[in-house]
Amino acid sequence: MDQMQGNEAVTVAERLSDRELVVTRSFDAPAHIVFQAWARPELFRQWWVPKSFGMTLLACEMDVRIGGNYRLEFGHPQFDQPMAVFGTYLEVVPDSCLSWTNEESDDGAVTTVTFEEAEGRTLVKVHNLFPSKEALDAEIASGGTSGMGETLDQLDQFISEQVQR
Repeated sequence: MDQMQGNEAVTVAERLSDRELVVTRSFDAPAHIVFQAWARPELFRQWWVPKSFGMTLLACEMDVRIGGNYRLEFGHPQFDQPMAVFGTYLEVVPDSCLSWTNEESDDGAVTTVTFEEAEGRTLVKVHNLFPSKEALDAEIASGGTSGMGETLDQLDQFISEQVQR
């Protein structure tokens, strides 16, 4: 189990099995606010990309409903052309759960994000289920999971600013 230290909250990444990686983080806000930050593209695009990666979110299309699609396009000075990630929403339960496919390769995970509220705080669990051990190993080796702590720090800051308004 790795712990990625944020300003005050701790992001914890844990490999549950050969194919599963779960990242957890608690936020000082009710579930409906945290859920909206994940489900509304105009909010999502404000916090998603880790700033230290030098990437820009060029396009953010999200049809957040069961069977709806999403597509995110990223630019980076080292990319010849934009990189895209895309998939389909499998489950959408307001303020509780989002689940989607990652279809940009055969090794894409199914991602499920749950939102559990208790006493005004929300525990977010990002569960990635990969099609094989090799797919998860490759994701970790390529650094594909390395920005999650920073991304969730950015979400925490974004939510704090939204709650103060």
